[in-house]
Amino acid sequence: QVQLVESGGGLVQAGGSLRLSCAASGRTASMYAMGWFRQDPGKEREVVAVIHWNGVITYYVNSVKGRFTISRDNAKNTVSLQMNSLKSEDTAVYYCAAGGWRSMVVRGTADYWGQGTQVIVSS
Repeated sequence: QVQLVESGGGLVQAGGSLRLSCAASGRTASMYAMGWFRQDPGKEREVVAVIHWNGVITYYVNSVKGRFTISRDNAKNTVSLQMNSLKSEDTAVYYCAAGGWRSMVVRGTADYWGQGTQVIVSS
């Protein structure tokens, strides 16, 4: 079992930056791919960024490439999402997730979910 707790959401102006963090507990947390999904009301949930358990291989949805950076620290069981040049369309609830790499990247699902943190980008 893996528990995930997000922090770092909030309100920011367009063009600004936010950093989301996720703390994972559970002795097998470092064995999972970890990532961030987002969902805005009325829209489907989408995978934003995923990082392999090795901390090297990453995936980003096209709309955030060059603006967002995902990283992880397996010693601390944390994963972070640095979001720069934020746009109004980035407004959503962001969820930290853990699971298999293919499940998250290809099928857009995960085994474990955090409670979500709201990000609002004002234009």
